[in-house]
Amino acid sequence: MTPTSRRLTAKAIADDLREQIRSGRLPPGAALPTSRELSEHYGVTAKTVSAGIDVLKAEGLVVGERGGRRRVRSDHPVTWNLTAFERGRRRDSRAMDDWSAAITMAGRVPAQQVEVSTGPATSDVARWLEISPGDPVVTRERVRTVDDRPFQLSTSWFPGTIAIGTLLEEAGDVAVPGGILKSIGHPQQHVRDEISIRMPTPEESERLHLPPGTPVAQHVRIGYGEHAPVRVMRTIAPGDRHVLVYELDVSG
Repeated sequence: MTPTSRRLTAKAIADDLREQIRSGRLPPGAALPTSRELSEHYGVTAKTVSAGIDVLKAEGLVVGERGGRRRVRSDHPVTWNLTAFERGRRRDSRAMDDWSAAITMAGRVPAQQVEVSTGPATSDVARWLEISPGDPVVTRERVRTVDDRPFQLSTSWFPGTIAIGTLLEEAGDVAVPGGILKSIGHPQQHVRDEISIRMPTPEESERLHLPPGTPVAQHVRIGYGEHAPVRVMRTIAPGDRHVLVYELDVSG
């Protein structure tokens, strides 16, 4: 940094640091100078420095660490191929489901924490599953991690008429070759995806350890059986940790 003798505003400090980040002079993962160093360099108070850095935090360019040190954001997103996900020859085994298998194939380390419950369908779940609000559904709620870092919140709902009394009510991370739905006689025959981008709820931010200013993608996949939906899965995926990919045949 080139020393300056004039006092700067928080916005000017944010602009200068942002330019250093974008130019690579402050590369991903680099620690920012301390508040004292920045105060001396810019000739401002620590409060002004903090206000400038808060701007960069809100933009998602800088993250804070325990102990107060700030670093340039450094992410290693996964490529989530939604065309291949759960399609055709699934990659499930008795050790891991299709998602975990895909993450493992990418050289990363997946893990899932699963909570299972049975209760009444909310209005959104009822609409997706084409059932009545209040009808029983089995819920499998997952926190998916990659390399010990939270990457997704993924919740699946199944109509109670096909799920109650089956493996879908079994606790823990259950995986079956070909998928559980196929194993209980209700395979998915086609799916519909709905994707929206939004800011996270406070609960989602806390569970996913999201820095301020991080949007999420909400991916809703409705799986249809022969006559009606057999599952809906809603996944919340942080925008800084995912590249969503679709591959479509447009010939003919």
